[in-house]
Amino acid sequence: MKPVTPQFPLRRATWFSFLTLSSLLLLTFLCASPILARPGDTLRVQPALEELFVDPAFYSILEDSTGLLTLNEVRQPQRASQFQAGNQLSTTTMEHPGSAYWMRLIIRAEGELSQHWYLEMFDSHLNSVEFFPANGAAPTVTGSDLPLLTRKFPYKNFLFRLPLQANQTHTYYLRLKSSSKTTFLSRLRTEQPLAVHFQNEYGLLGGFYGILLIMVVYNLCLYLFIGEQTYLRYVLYVLSCSLVFLSEDGLGFQYLWPDYPALNELIIAGSPILLLLTFSYYARQFLDMPQRLPHFDKWVRGVVILSVVGLVIDALWLNSGWGFWFYLLPYGLIYYAAVRVWQQGQRAARFFLLAHALVAISVGFLILRKLGISTFTSTATVYSMNVAFVIEVVVLSYALGEKIKAIKDATIRAQDKLVKQLRKKHAIQQQLVEQLQHNQDLKDQLNSELESLVAQRTDELRQQSDIIAAQNRELLQANGLLALQSAAIEKLNTELQHDLQEVKTARVLSKEVDFGEFSQIYPDKDACLAYLANLKWAEGYHCRKCGHEKYCDGREPHSRRCTKCRYVESATAYTLLQKCKFSIIKAFYAVFLIYTHKGNYSSQELSRLLDLRQGTCWSFSQKVLEAMRRRRHAPDFDENEGWTHVLLDATATEVEEGVGAEATTQA
Repeated sequence: MKPVTPQFPLRRATWFSFLTLSSLLLLTFLCASPILARPGDTLRVQPALEELFVDPAFYSILEDSTGLLTLNEVRQPQRASQFQAGNQLSTTTMEHPGSAYWMRLIIRAEGELSQHWYLEMFDSHLNSVEFFPANGAAPTVTGSDLPLLTRKFPYKNFLFRLPLQANQTHTYYLRLKSSSKTTFLSRLRTEQPLAVHFQNEYGLLGGFYGILLIMVVYNLCLYLFIGEQTYLRYVLYVLSCSLVFLSEDGLGFQYLWPDYPALNELIIAGSPILLLLTFSYYARQFLDMPQRLPHFDKWVRGVVILSVVGLVIDALWLNSGWGFWFYLLPYGLIYYAAVRVWQQGQRAARFFLLAHALVAISVGFLILRKLGISTFTSTATVYSMNVAFVIEVVVLSYALGEKIKAIKDATIRAQDKLVKQLRKKHAIQQQLVEQLQHNQDLKDQLNSELESLVAQRTDELRQQSDIIAAQNRELLQANGLLALQSAAIEKLNTELQHDLQEVKTARVLSKEVDFGEFSQIYPDKDACLAYLANLKWAEGYHCRKCGHEKYCDGREPHSRRCTKCRYVESATAYTLLQKCKFSIIKAFYAVFLIYTHKGNYSSQELSRLLDLRQGTCWSFSQKVLEAMRRRRHAPDFDENEGWTHVLLDATATEVEEGVGAEATTQA
């Protein structure tokens, strides 16, 4: 068959790269393939040979468009003369899925054969395969439309034994039907090479699926521990790829669903569609396309949806066999987006480009096989997609880890910047406190100077007692002025004391104070309980059992007991601090830190400050964050309200068995 000449212009460099790659692949094909038989109508098997590739020159094909011809009708001279040699056909594929194809293979055993020979059909997707032995025995009827038990050899490909006799020519017929375009590729093998082939092939495939399973479990564990959605999308992508490979190589039908051929056909048709969806779903988030390329991302989503619709229509009604062309446009757009994202500075995108470049090369080999071009078909090219996908899985896992690390580094840098800003603000507040202290010192100095002046004036008045009578009115006015100044000074002193206390409280309510300063406002457990009780019953006491409004003190500090039903309610009951396992002072400080930092306070830092286990701090942080979220959705929520409003959140803590001890009814 003549090679297909491209109909679109290419640059010289591209042509040179293409020819170089083609030469290397052709050399690999020639080296990997076994010794071919001589061209002719009869395939000659010699004792020295162990396996043969069935070249198109050694089989002939008859297309039965009606699908009604029998073996006897095919053997008649009129029909036998219509068979065409495989190398003389315009294409070596089944171009019309609705037709039945008769394949005639003539084999001559030259000499005494020491081993049994087997015919292996490579395409496991043939819907119907009927093998007619040369000795006239009953035909073997099997295919992907029938359960695996119909095959004499439970193998993913179709395997038939050829009873060859020495120095005799045997003619074998196969009747093939397929719902999609496929090839007639096959190979003859003896028992020993077949066993070695089974061992090598299943070993490599087992390693391949083992790597996929490891990557799925690894990334799924990362998603469960970290919560990063990209890992979950990556797991779905790897699982859909695994499903495609299981349906493509036939292992799924051999081991997972051997009794359900209809399910096998559904997976063969649907797994590529699922692969396109999961790949676009994963790649868009990995490349941050909604943020970096928002307009282009909308086009990609639209093209993916249209491609999926086209694939579904082709799979359900058209069955054209050209559905793989629907994959090229969305994959090309995503690859182009990866180039642009890489140019914008995302380093992880370069791994994405490298991994999918290898997959693109292996997909090119698959498209050539779909088109009936078997020039590059060999074991290396058939399984190149498996190798490329293993490399892709490993590379993308590393790239995903590098992306998460970059996000973490950016977060740490942002946190460091925030800490510097908070420290700067703390320094400004410290300067303000020092200025207020300086003002207080000036006020004290002014008071001392005024007292000294008053004393001096009094001495002068004693010395000038002889003129007091004459200046009595003036002195009375002076005394009144001094009285007003003293009152103003005293008022100023009181206001400055009050301002100092307010500044101290304001520092505690700021975003960056230490635990020691916070303890000055809430020095002990009793002060915290007293504050919580006053905050809880600020609008009056109402018994939760009977609604009574009168109470007396309970046994526990700041608890209240209903005077009617004797129900006792502690200060922490029905609040965020109910059943808190550590000091209420530390709990107050933890709520203060988390609220003032708007929930962006790590459990590691909280554990270090409060000297508590990180797990305890993380659990309590989640409880506070949930209370903050409900408070933000409350009808009476105010953006400027204090952190203490979160303490009264009772939704997060249901009344458990421990509360029953607080609610015991006394006789």
